[in-house]
This record gives sequence, structure tokens and C-alpha cells, in this order.
Amino acid sequence: MECPRLVSERIEEETLSPYATLSKNTKGRREAIPYCNLRTEFQRDRDRIIHSKSFRRLKHKTQVFLAPEGDHYRTRLTHTLEVAQIARTAARALRLNEDLTEAIALGHDLGHTPFGHSGERALDSFCKNGFHHNEQSLRTVDIIEELNLTEEVRNGILCHSGGRKADTPEGRIVAIADKIAYINHDIDDAIRAGILDYENVPKEFTLRFGNSQSERINNMITSLVESSDGGDIKMDEENFEAMMGLRKFMFENVYFNKTALENEEKVRNIINSLYEMYSKEGKSEQEIIDYIAGMTDRYAISAFEKNFVPKSWNI
Repeated sequence: MECPRLVSERIEEETLSPYATLSKNTKGRREAIPYCNLRTEFQRDRDRIIHSKSFRRLKHKTQVFLAPEGDHYRTRLTHTLEVAQIARTAARALRLNEDLTEAIALGHDLGHTPFGHSGERALDSFCKNGFHHNEQSLRTVDIIEELNLTEEVRNGILCHSGGRKADTPEGRIVAIADKIAYINHDIDDAIRAGILDYENVPKEFTLRFGNSQSERINNMITSLVESSDGGDIKMDEENFEAMMGLRKFMFENVYFNKTALENEEKVRNIINSLYEMYSKEGKSEQEIIDYIAGMTDRYAISAFEKNFVPKSWNI
């Protein structure tokens, strides 16, 4: 029987676009390891990420809405899965490497803080060199989890945000898929929460992309696929500007609305209190960053209550 990995590598070479990143051409890992007979190198990376503790903790980390009462609000884990779905759809349509795309998408937010971007902004304000979740995600797979991923996956994780451009077209797909995912599912969650209704979303965006989440996502992915040229991954200018306009609308009306700002101060208080407490215990700044960033929402709240909320006396 021929080695399944070699069969997969041959199928990639015969069927994928000339611009695709082939598994057999990976730049390799920081520490060399023997090949797997069953899986390509990018498939192994995907599996390593899925089986990591940091990936499992994403289910208890906020996406946008803190401690929502309903069961249907997104978490950081479901956001990650939606990014992976969107990115894989685009990668398959463009005949790029779907395994590499999926691995990057599944790992892109492993370093995200508890309490969503409120937590990220809070931790950023306390760190001497600032805090950026994409950099922390790379640190998570490299140092904390020691996943020893391929260079292509590491680069895609680092470059999914922050203005960097990924070296591979697969990494560049994930960067756009991330925006497509959170803009659309956050609209859905905001409507569910009663912060928005369909009439609030400006007509210039609904007329272009559609009223439903599925319509909007499909139209954005279609623009991405039809406008990309070889390794140049992009939406057409009009649709990209419209998508970013919709993103701006969400920042003004959802992410920074009154309720969100009230929670922001509460999050800042929790993270500030924990940061100062661990500093007094003699932990280094990097140790504290790693520990707090790795917390789930409920663990951070539990740690705060344990150390800063008075306990009742049993008399």
C-alpha cells in the first residue's frame, strides 16, 4: 500500500492552483520531527491545534456579549469555527490548500483574552509593551502549548490581524474570513440581544449584501473568490469598502454602545485587580500576561471573587 501522506501530497500537486502552498514544500518546523505516514504536515498542525487545551478553553471565552443568558450567542470557539468554514469555502473555490487554511483559522485566536476585545484592551493598557492577541496566539502555540507548528501556519496566525500581510494566500484568506465572520455573526447576536433590529442596519449595506446572515456571507465570499487573482487575495474595492463601512457601523452601534462601555469598565477592574495581585506575588510581566490571557471568562471572574469579594461568615 502506498503511503497515504504521499498520495495526499501528489493529489495536492495535481489538483491545486499553481499559487497554492503545497504541504510537501513547507518551510518546516522550528524543531524537526519524523514525517507522519497518514497525514500531511498541515493536517498534523490542524490536529495539534484541535487537541490543545487553549482550543478547548475558547468555548468559555466571550466573543462580544459578556455572560449572555441565551444559548445561541457566539463564543470565541464558535467564532473560530465560523472563520474556518468561511476560509475553507474560499480556499476550495480558489483551489488553494484547504488544510493549511483550516489550521490557520482554527489557531488564529488561541491567545485571545477573556471578555473579548474588552479584555484585550484592558490587558493592553497594563502591559509596558502593549498586548496584541495575534502575537499572543503565536506565543501560545510556540511557547505555552509547544505545538511546534509549521512556519506557514505560524505566519498565518500572526498575520491574521494587526496590519501584517501573511506570506501565503491561505493566510491572507483567513485574515479576510475573520472579518466576514465577526461582522456578520455579531449583527446576528446584536439583533438577538435587542441592541439592533434589521431596520437599524443601513440600507446601503443590506441592498448590497442582503438582509440575512447567509446572504451577506455568501455575497462577501463570492466577491472574495471572484476578485482574487492568483496569490492576490482580495475583495473588489466597492464591496470591501462596504464591508468595512458595515464594520464601522458595528463599532459605533454595538461594540462601543452604552452597555458595552459599562461592561468595559467592569472588565478593566477585574483584569487590573488580578494583574496587580500577581505582580505583588513576584510574577514577571510575561508570566502574568500568559496567565490572564489564557483564562476563560468564568475563571477570571472566579479568581476575582476569591481574592477581592468579601466572603460570608458562618456563625
